[in-house]
Amino acid sequence: MIHELRVYRCLPGRLPALTARFQNHTLKLWERHGIRQAGFWTTLIGESNNELTYMLAWESLAERETKWAAFQNDADWQKARADSERDGQIIANITSQLLTPTAFSATR
Repeated sequence: MIHELRVYRCLPGRLPALTARFQNHTLKLWERHGIRQAGFWTTLIGESNNELTYMLAWESLAERETKWAAFQNDADWQKARADSERDGQIIANITSQLLTPTAFSATR
């Protein structure tokens, strides 16, 4: 199992638009494409409270490549993204890390 840790840093005041997009559109589209989320978090204490952090679970890099590409090319996703950005850009930057568990990890 591979986990992908993604952190979206929003422009000031735009975190509610991003969380609404995930809640109302993205998660349904991920379900359609077989993308499994492992959790979502906002920052309570830390460098920035304009961040949304989440993890995805993948069986392999090949699965990630196939399913993520299909999601990115989905016309419904492209429309949801465009609609959510009608009032302006939401995200300042995104970081992504692909993680593999250690032999002693509780999560495999």
